[in-house]
Amino acid sequence: MALPFLFGTTCNREEMKRCKQFRTQPRRLPTVLSIEEVAEIIAAAPGPGLKYRVALSISYGAGLRASEVCNLKVSDIENDRMLIHVDERKGGKDRKVMLSPDLLDLLRDYWREAQPVGWLFPGKPKITLISARQLSQAFNSTKHKVDISKPATLHTLRHSFATHLLEANIDVRVIQALFGHAKLSTTARYTNVATKTLHDTPSPFEALKQLKIDGLCDRPR
Repeated sequence: MALPFLFGTTCNREEMKRCKQFRTQPRRLPTVLSIEEVAEIIAAAPGPGLKYRVALSISYGAGLRASEVCNLKVSDIENDRMLIHVDERKGGKDRKVMLSPDLLDLLRDYWREAQPVGWLFPGKPKITLISARQLSQAFNSTKHKVDISKPATLHTLRHSFATHLLEANIDVRVIQALFGHAKLSTTARYTNVATKTLHDTPSPFEALKQLKIDGLCDRPR
């Protein structure tokens, strides 16, 4: 709307308004890691201690953005309800995400080791928190360590979380709620990379042979 107003009203150039053309960049499909690749990255996370292993595990296991992982507080882990409270810094609305039993066990091991108070993943000094940049560096170094050549970033763990849920036949609206997406179309793009789902979906062509029409499905001789 801004350019038509500029040409038609501000500049009084109606001919430019009529001839304008817009070029949009194609939206690329997100990179997705396999479950085995995710496991390799988490297992090889840098030390000392469990901090980065747990942070990467939460990023994948709950589908959180880097900033959301870094801003987690100890009190955000609601182990009695098996939920994680997420301070939605991007969209302005807080949300709850899943806390799996295995992830809770890992969090307990980390808590016994590090005894965090306040921030779940404190930086140095401990009154600060680790940065998204530090977490991204930990992911990148680990990815190279396990020889994964895909153009994956820390955010790929979030993409992989959504894709693997779709491949497990979880309703896309549930994933939308977990991600805090305002529009279903934003979440639905993961259906394009859920290859297991695509592979397991039967083609309607298979129904043609049920019609028993002569010559329809005969193979050429």
